[in-house]
Amino acid sequence: MPPPLKHTDGSTVPERSIADSSSTEGLPVAPSMGVALESVVTPQLSTTVSARVVFLSLIAIVIGLAAGMVAQILLALIGLITNLCFYGRLTTQFLSPAANHLGVFVILVPVLGGVVVGLMARYGSEAIRGHGIPEVMEQILRNQSRIRPRLTFLKPISAAIAIGTGGPFGAEGPIIATGGALGSLIGQLLKTTGDERKILLSAGAAAGMAATFGSPVSAILLAIELLLFEFRPRSLIPVAFACAAATALRLKFMGATPIFQMPNVGSPTQTALAFYVILGVLVGVTSVGVTRAVYLAEDGFDALPIHWMWWPAVGGVVVGIIGYCAPRTLGVGYYNVRDELSGTLAGQTLLQLCAFKFISWAIALGSGTSGGTLAPLFTIGGAMGAAMGVFTVALFPGVGLDVRVAALIGMAAMFAGASRALLASIVFAFETTLQPLALLPITAGCAPAFLVSALLMKHTIMTEKIARRGVQVPVDYAADFLERISVREVASSQVVSLLANQTLGEVRSWIAQRGPGSTHHGFPVVDQRHRLVGLISQRDLLDLREPDSKRVGELVRGPFVVTFKDNSLRQAIDLMAREGLGRVPVVERDNPGKLGGILSDSDVRSAIRAWLEESEEAKRTLHWRALL
Repeated sequence: MPPPLKHTDGSTVPERSIADSSSTEGLPVAPSMGVALESVVTPQLSTTVSARVVFLSLIAIVIGLAAGMVAQILLALIGLITNLCFYGRLTTQFLSPAANHLGVFVILVPVLGGVVVGLMARYGSEAIRGHGIPEVMEQILRNQSRIRPRLTFLKPISAAIAIGTGGPFGAEGPIIATGGALGSLIGQLLKTTGDERKILLSAGAAAGMAATFGSPVSAILLAIELLLFEFRPRSLIPVAFACAAATALRLKFMGATPIFQMPNVGSPTQTALAFYVILGVLVGVTSVGVTRAVYLAEDGFDALPIHWMWWPAVGGVVVGIIGYCAPRTLGVGYYNVRDELSGTLAGQTLLQLCAFKFISWAIALGSGTSGGTLAPLFTIGGAMGAAMGVFTVALFPGVGLDVRVAALIGMAAMFAGASRALLASIVFAFETTLQPLALLPITAGCAPAFLVSALLMKHTIMTEKIARRGVQVPVDYAADFLERISVREVASSQVVSLLANQTLGEVRSWIAQRGPGSTHHGFPVVDQRHRLVGLISQRDLLDLREPDSKRVGELVRGPFVVTFKDNSLRQAIDLMAREGLGRVPVVERDNPGKLGGILSDSDVRSAIRAWLEESEEAKRTLHWRALL
């Protein structure tokens, strides 16, 4: 039972249930109260699973299927351009440009591709530059998840040209960006909120990754770690549906064979696990160097005395020269990862592939062309892991080390260190190889890589670019403390309210005499049976050109806004901010007409201040414990 409420005359009103009264004392606002409560209070439940989540899930399925089709179309387009440019034939077969017979003229192909991409960026949309994921993150964090519709077409076409002409990129980045743009476009057409657009955008982006690699679970985790910045059912469910739909479509086109099929591996030995941990540390250090090298290359292009439109062509010169010397560096190179994981590449070949692919990709990506980062990271990390495995086995043949597992760990650890998407990296390595016995070694390698990257590098390869533009990217996903505090814990229970049958003259006189509680900015109005009739501000009481004989209940305007006692403080704060209110009445969910208190902005500030003081105390305690 809430404590008694005070009226302007200082008296208290005894508690009475709504059931005690079947009348609203003839007041004009009372009959509409139920409608007002239903229309205002229900939207506060933003963190629960509701019918709106079902609607978003249905839309996400459509987006997932569309993203799956985009992935197939983009791969076919890359294959078509590759065949035309390197082999002079008209087919969409997805293959490597490494077996071309162009000789030294192969250098010109990436240059011409860079020219076309530069022109598209200059006269189409500059947003097509880059590898996709950072640009999607920026739109989520800065632009309410709104992506220009033209990117839905320009991004995949520019990426297909860049990759098809030999660019050392992955197809997954542009597919992820295109899926995100598609989700954003549909969200804008359906007039959704910013949060809902974020969900649809993330669903499209994750579906793009799932459609490329056949990895729905890691795609969901990638969306959580890099795009959603939250772990809530309302966002997780639509993304999961989109990834499932995209993967199902991929199964129809490409079958159930994992994209990086490798021979079965056995259980690791203790000494092998120790090596995998050391390998993870070394790959983590390398991932930091790789990230810094990419942005060092970008800074180098910024210093060139030519328009950025020509940078991709300049990068294409480097790609062409390296491609002439090391043909395996050209194109997406998924087959490179397969060869690394199967253990068919020699040590010298692995080192050359690791070094040349890194140089070609870092310079090309720094030039601002269009292409993904995941496949190059997998190739570089896999080659490094396999090379270190070959070297270790040659020195210590009895440690029980599996070179193929070392390559898999190098691939996953490079991804974990560069992007700091730890869970996505671990699950991705499993989903794309279907090797359950490799999960323990993968985890043993990815965890130290993640740790080293977090210690040595403030931003990741995904966030450095947007961080330079002043975008703050969340890094810690903790439960909002405001979600853990209920309104009943914070709201004031001693409320100064007005009676509906009081005259305006009585109230004005009370305010003029500065009676107890008369300085409040607003007052709840209740009838004789303690039913909440509405709210009225002090300004209205003083400024309204109404005679003093007017009853307060006749001045109340509806509908009015309330919050439930069992709502979280976060829900109440969001409501107050959305409605522009400094105070809201608090009611019981079972008896929504019964006033149980008032939540004011000062109550909210007090709760936040108490939490901050408690947190500082916890920090000081931890600090002294560390010193001791």
